Amino acid sequence: MYYLNKPIYSLLLILAFLTSCNGQTKTQSQTDNPGELKASLQGQPKLTKRNGSNENHNIHCGLQDKHGNIWFGTGDGVYKYDGKLFTQFTMDDGLSRNCVWSILEDKAGNIWFGTTNGIYRSDGNKIISVPISSNIRPVITDNSYYTKWSTKNSVWSMLQDKSGKIWFGTGDGVYCYDGGTFTRLLANDNVINKDSLKLKLVSDILEDKNGNIWFASGMPPGYEGFCRYDGKMIESFKPKNEGWIRNVVASKNGNLLLATRHFGVWTYDGKSFTDYSQPKDLIKGSLNAILEDKAGNLWVASDYGKDMGDTLGGLWHSTISASNPTEKTFTKIFNKEVCFILEDKDNNIWFSTRNMGLYRYDRKTLTKFSE
Repeated sequence: MYYLNKPIYSLLLILAFLTSCNGQTKTQSQTDNPGELKASLQGQPKLTKRNGSNENHNIHCGLQDKHGNIWFGTGDGVYKYDGKLFTQFTMDDGLSRNCVWSILEDKAGNIWFGTTNGIYRSDGNKIISVPISSNIRPVITDNSYYTKWSTKNSVWSMLQDKSGKIWFGTGDGVYCYDGGTFTRLLANDNVINKDSLKLKLVSDILEDKNGNIWFASGMPPGYEGFCRYDGKMIESFKPKNEGWIRNVVASKNGNLLLATRHFGVWTYDGKSFTDYSQPKDLIKGSLNAILEDKAGNLWVASDYGKDMGDTLGGLWHSTISASNPTEKTFTKIFNKEVCFILEDKDNNIWFSTRNMGLYRYDRKTLTKFSE
């Protein structure tokens, strides 16, 4: 529990960073103060911070869209990299806050941003607010948990499922959006919630091959473990009483891979949770995020915190031995704190460090893309 006494570090770590709902209500106007998509910072060859040197201004998330552009959500707005130049989008361009925790590209090619103050969407021409009506939000009587970095309106995670609905993990619960209407999952009386889950601070959402929706619960007071919704019932799994799951990815072998807070990487085969073989030097309490690349190899982002020594973190790569498929071999690629990882279409690995550092690894050399 030593780590939980470091609020800034814990908050950074958790950020690594609805098929059946009730209580429906139409959204508020989605054209309130639309921002024309004109970048605040035009044509920079590197990702450049504009708003000072605050270590909370990290790169939290990212994706590569169908056109090949890479988007990065940061504490200093959104950056778009077109392969040559970075452009920045901030409150000047339609966002109500510059801190972006999650990014999603939907099936239509729209880019969604989850901020500390709600949901925003870009269609390539402008950024607009997509608000969740206060009429369906739960009443919060205890505000002691929420801070300017962790608000009730924060959107930590997003997922579009196979049916096209978009799921949002927010500071006060999980919502889904069908294109015109928001609903709150736990407002549906037909959902069996035997564990009395609240689904606050869901740091990641995944749909498995069977259509189940999984929620990775995060920092207390969430601490609800790995939660599964099968369309009728939602339940929590907490092996070893681990309630803090940072993120989850679907492996090519059909299993799920989990980054846990206290036990390193786990695999889940649909029946049981087991430890993923990992080196002793990879301190289990330091994981920020995991990624399985196109070849099926595992990448691990580790940040033990500057108060404990940043060089204990890093970027780790696990290859599976051809002679022994059960043997996992890890290589440390980078010897400093790593907050976020992404594989692009060319198999490059992008990763970030504290204070908005951005690097690309082409499997041979490292290139820095930040100032």
